[in-house]
Amino acid sequence: MVFLQMIHATMRIDIITVLPDLLVSPLGHSIMQRAQNKGLAKVFVHDLRPFGKGNYRQIDDYGFGGDAGMILMVEPLYNIISSLQRERSYDELIYLTPDGELFDQPMANRLSCLQNIILLCGHYKGIDHRIREHLITKEISIGDYVLSGGELAAAVVTDAVVRLLPGVLSDETSALSDSFQDGLLAPPIYSRPAQFREWKVPEVLLSGNPKLIKAWQEEQAVERTKKLRPRLLDG
Repeated sequence: MVFLQMIHATMRIDIITVLPDLLVSPLGHSIMQRAQNKGLAKVFVHDLRPFGKGNYRQIDDYGFGGDAGMILMVEPLYNIISSLQRERSYDELIYLTPDGELFDQPMANRLSCLQNIILLCGHYKGIDHRIREHLITKEISIGDYVLSGGELAAAVVTDAVVRLLPGVLSDETSALSDSFQDGLLAPPIYSRPAQFREWKVPEVLLSGNPKLIKAWQEEQAVERTKKLRPRLLDG
């Protein structure tokens, strides 16, 4: 079923990270910048370090059990999350982690219906599991691989969600024609000129017949999905 939002108040996304500078560029340009300038989305990046323990603001420590690698400590994470929750209620508190639920377009659609969400970026070996057990409401992975931290994953999720908000894109139907919105990849797209060297735009797209064009696009979407993402056609 195609997804469409008709009414949506300003969405707020709070991102918790140990490396806030990594998020400056992806959140400050293009569509993300436009959404925030229009007041359709508010994205706040919070540095975990000021919530660290002691004079050195410690936020990580070795894990019990003797495994190598540092772990983000339970107390600083609890404190920063609590400080945000005292200000407002959140629909989801999301942890970005390789072993989370795989992020896809339907999930982006669902998240774009929410009002306030927190994205928690892991780092080093991850976070103290007690935070996951008691505070996290959803865990998301953007793929079956490991990144140095959750910042890039948070940027991906934020971009995919915010672009769906009504009024963000200049053409309201643009997001609805993206790949995966109807369970298929998008058909091939072409622009002027109609011929470049010996490469020609398919004749059907020059026909001016909406019915024929739509049929061709649907056929191409199925064929491309069969070839490139056959798992989408399962069932």
